[in-house]
Amino acid sequence: MDGEYAERIVCLTDETTETLYLLEQDWRIVGISGFSVRPACARAEKPVVSAFTKARISEIVDLQPDLVLGFSDIQAEIAAMLVAAGVETHVFNQRTVAGILRMIRTLGGMIGCPERARDLANTLAANVLRVQTDSRHKPRPKVYFEEWNEPMITGIGWVSELITAAGGIDIFADLSTQSLAKNRILADPGEVVRRNPDIILGSWCGKPFRPEEVKARDGWDKISAVRSGDLHEIESSIILQPGPAALTEGVQEIQRILDEWRAKNA
Repeated sequence: MDGEYAERIVCLTDETTETLYLLEQDWRIVGISGFSVRPACARAEKPVVSAFTKARISEIVDLQPDLVLGFSDIQAEIAAMLVAAGVETHVFNQRTVAGILRMIRTLGGMIGCPERARDLANTLAANVLRVQTDSRHKPRPKVYFEEWNEPMITGIGWVSELITAAGGIDIFADLSTQSLAKNRILADPGEVVRRNPDIILGSWCGKPFRPEEVKARDGWDKISAVRSGDLHEIESSIILQPGPAALTEGVQEIQRILDEWRAKNA
């Protein structure tokens, strides 16, 4: 391409698609992931060329992108195949709120709109700060976040931070710094019983959360959250994508659930 910045971009995950739309740079997008749901119009406007762990490399190459955007070690194999095919590829690896904000600023710089990206990042950071300020002096329930059920996987870094921002206590904050899901597997489900959360949040990475299955686990009837019925689903699209959605709808949904618990236990 002759342009100063990339003008044909393929996004292999949802958060970069959403970010480009929010930056009003969606005209650059020529391909997206099949898991992209934000904004809803993206699926109607852009061709789907990948899942999360698999991609149609030949179709991506045929689109003649001058930049492909991916996320994490999970897409390392896809990235390697694209690089081998001569396609410029950048893989982000954000695992924290600060990392999400840095991704947005970096992406803005890559496409020549750093000021607009900075403004978006600042707006998102301010939203999280508002939630944190509003929750600062409220009761702090203990929260268990489950990212997957078989095996049981606890919440990643940015999820833990957003629980804290909303005034909760992530009972597995000690595991949240582990970027790889395999290192956040709970080998002993009884540890959740021992840590006794007041609230259970489930987001099973693209499939429905089943509270009845959680309640039926051996010994879990002793957990405060199970006894009170405080088991809630948060849609994966607003909490497990490390992008703008988590810092807006995601943290606000956590806050809403925690505030309901506070009202019930006042």
